[in-house]
Amino acid sequence: MRDFEYEAPTTLAAAIELVAKHNGSARCLAGGTDLIDQVRVGRLTPDVLIDVKKIAELNVLEHGATGLRLGAAVPCYQVYGHCGIVSDYAALADSCRIIGGVQIQSRASVGGNLCNSGPAADSTPSLIVLGAVAVIAGPKGRREVAVEDFCTGPGKNVLQPSELLVELKFPARAANSGSHYRRFIPRNEMDIAVVGVGASVVLNDAKDKFVSARIALGAVAPTPLFAKAVGDALAGQPINDETIAKAATAARAIAVPIDDMRGTKEFRLHITGVLTERVLKAAVARARGEHVDCRIGH
Repeated sequence: MRDFEYEAPTTLAAAIELVAKHNGSARCLAGGTDLIDQVRVGRLTPDVLIDVKKIAELNVLEHGATGLRLGAAVPCYQVYGHCGIVSDYAALADSCRIIGGVQIQSRASVGGNLCNSGPAADSTPSLIVLGAVAVIAGPKGRREVAVEDFCTGPGKNVLQPSELLVELKFPARAANSGSHYRRFIPRNEMDIAVVGVGASVVLNDAKDKFVSARIALGAVAPTPLFAKAVGDALAGQPINDETIAKAATAARAIAVPIDDMRGTKEFRLHITGVLTERVLKAAVARARGEHVDCRIGH
């Protein structure tokens, strides 16, 4: 591992000043579970690591009537251990339960997972379907970007060299809503999704029709995909196997996977359809107040 300087500011202003000062040669460290390994193998060569764990704004975790605020440095275990998130933002809790093992979850953060911007990131599809907005800060002030627009390529995103992610904001959940995230991995020893799918639905009062839906796909394109057309097509449709099967077919149609060591294009397309059906059915069940039994990691 190459030598680097280490800074641990305690205020957001100080962190912004450091990031701007080094103008692209610094990296922010929240959990560091991806960053440290990338520095170790030489994929990244920062001159400075800026530890943001001590900054209050990046550790905010507030859930209330107006929605959810999740600081960029909040570790995964706090997310799935929060009863309000488990109840209202279940897909996010699903994701955080499967990002590495227990030791990783005590350090890794959703904000860090997003900033790593991997196509197969487990939290990003959940953020997209739950309507999360990234709050970014830099020398020129703050700006907000919808998470579906945050990633621009494998390992790339909209953050400028002088900016950092502060928090993620989620809108309040509608009545009769439910969400779920699920991935496929070839075995428990390989903790990277072959395909990951998230879904969030809102049902009518009778709970027999979709009012709206949001679908997101992971590991089937250079960036996590917001399958807007799939969700839009579900609006107003009855909840039955035929409707859900059509959504799965539409999801496969927008996926553009590659062949790699984890799976072929054909296999990924097949799994995209399978998981889309499963997450939609689970999201519907949760919207109806039913228990969803899902084995972690699958």
